[in-house]
This record gives sequence, structure tokens and C-alpha cells, in this order.
Amino acid sequence: MKKLASVFAVAFLACAAFARAQSVLPDHFGKWKTSGASLGAAVSTNVTGEAVRTRSDVARYVSGDKSLAVTVEEFRDPSSAYEVYTSRLSPRLTASTVAELTAAGNDGLIALVGNRVVTVSQIRNATDAELKLLLDSVKQTADTAPLPPIRAYLPEEQLIQGTQRYALGPEGFSAALDSVNASKFSVLTPEIGFKTGAEAMLASYAVGRDKTQSLLLIDYPTPQLAEQHLHHLQPLLAANPAFAGATIERKSSLLSLVVSPVSAQSAAKLREQIRFEQQVTWNEGSHTLTDPPWLVTVKNLFIGTFAFCGVAIVLGIAFGGVRVLTKRLFPGKVFDRHKDIEVLQLGLSGKRIDPTDLY
Repeated sequence: MKKLASVFAVAFLACAAFARAQSVLPDHFGKWKTSGASLGAAVSTNVTGEAVRTRSDVARYVSGDKSLAVTVEEFRDPSSAYEVYTSRLSPRLTASTVAELTAAGNDGLIALVGNRVVTVSQIRNATDAELKLLLDSVKQTADTAPLPPIRAYLPEEQLIQGTQRYALGPEGFSAALDSVNASKFSVLTPEIGFKTGAEAMLASYAVGRDKTQSLLLIDYPTPQLAEQHLHHLQPLLAANPAFAGATIERKSSLLSLVVSPVSAQSAAKLREQIRFEQQVTWNEGSHTLTDPPWLVTVKNLFIGTFAFCGVAIVLGIAFGGVRVLTKRLFPGKVFDRHKDIEVLQLGLSGKRIDPTDLY
């Protein structure tokens, strides 16, 4: 029994060590070390389910009498992680100087690191440099593919920071609409076409002192898909009185809709600021002139002519020399064989022609 218990203990320790080795969180960073205390699991939501969370690691770090709680959630790709990251933003959070795509508030930090979302609690106990060390460690094994381009299409002027929402599917889109109190627009969800590769981006903008309006962008893989879904969305907007004043427009593969516009003028002005430009290029056939200069051409002509003449002279001398040499070594054997020559004559004289007289 003792041997069996020891075997189980060794197996347990090996499994624990293997699990720790597979963790995306470091054992230590700076002066912080993991305490080994169990903190439970990360909270699951409809958005995390849609984004396909593949793993989550939770750890507590200690430094003296101070502690940090860190959660890392990994998703299938950076776009999915960005969807979850934006769903947790709030105007109450402020941009952090720790790294790009980080927000802090209420003694917490949320960061997007590739295809991972990092949440840190009790950040008052750590410096920005220490938090940066933590994020750099998580980034080493993260997928750092580019984020969706649609995030850069939003205008910057009068943007209310923390209201940006990115959606890859219906759950993210519904959560985005709820965040700006525009859940009535959720009836548009079936016609947006997330299954065809559509991506949505939503953000709120200040108009005057106390008024706001939200801009919804929907990007499609091709302009043809955008046009097709535009024809599906326009009748829904026109038939529902709750959407009075809301119009949807297309620019290439991008659809834009100002949700609950303050006025037609403010909606048009906001649309003009959308930073979307699509360039169509045509790669025409081209060629490069390879003709040499005329002086080089003339030079080559002279060189070619002299070379041809030289070859002709050499071959002529060779042929004549072989003939003369053959006649000297084998007289009457190869060339000038008079016995093989027949001369036709008319017989006007009685003297017969001797072929040897011809040579």
C-alpha cells in the first residue's frame, strides 16, 4: 500500500508540474512570484462562448505582503480576443500607459495581448514597469496576427473612449447594442450576415454637451456581399417606426448606420469622417526596352562581318590546301583522274582528243 501511495503521489506531482509547465502565466516576473493558491476559473459569458475560449489560467502573485490576481484567457485568434476585450471596456476605464490596448480603472487592468485577454486586479500594488513585464511574458507565446482593419475606420473626433465594440457574431453584436442602449436594433441581426464573414464595429460619439449618437460599421469580404445585405437591411429600417431617421449607406464593402442620430446633419457629418478608403489597382502588362545604343549595334555589325570574312578565308585556305596536298601525295588518284574522263567530239578532224591535254 505504501508503494502504491507513493506511486500516486509521484504521478500527482508530475501532472501538477506538467500543468504548470503548460501555463501561459510565468512563475515570476520582477519581484513577484506565484503563491500557488487556487483562485477558481474565469467567468464564461455568451461573448466568450462565441469567441471560442480555448483555455484560461488564473494565478495569484505575491511580493512581500502585497498580492496581484491575474487571469489570462486565450481565444482561437486575435480577432476573437478583440471581441471579448472590447465587450469589457467602459467609459469609466481610462487608457493605460502600460502597453497598447490596455485600460485601467477600479484598481484593475484589462489588456489585449495577441489572442489573449489579460485581467489584473489590485494593480495599485504594482508599478507600470512590473505590469509590462507580465504582459511581455504572456505575449511571448501568443498569436500576434494583425487585428481586424475595421477598428481603424472609426472617426476619432468626439469619440467617447470605452464605447468601442467589435462583433464577430450575433452575441457580440447584441452585447454591443446593449452597451449603447440600442437593443431595438437587434432585429437587424439575422440580416447582417455574420455567417458570410461580416464584422461589425460600434462606438458612441458626443454631439454638443449632453447628446450622443452611435455609429455602426459593418464590413464584408466583398462589395457584392455588402450590396446584397444592404438590400435586406433597408426595408427593415424603413418598415419600423422605431428606426425613424436612421439610414444605412454603402461605400464599397462597408456599410454605415448612425444609430439614433441627433439630426440628419450630425449623422452626415459623422459619416464623412469615417476613415475608410479602398484603392483598386490594375496591374497592366509592361515591358522594358532592351535595345542597345546604335553605336553598340554598329560595332557589333563590324565585328560580325570581320568574323564571317575571317571564317571564310580560313575555310577557303583549308579546302585549297587539302586539295593541293592530296594532288601532290596521290597524283591522278583522287583528283584529275584522266582515265575517268570521257570527251565527246564531233569528229571534224582525224585527231583524237587526249584527256591529259586538259590539265
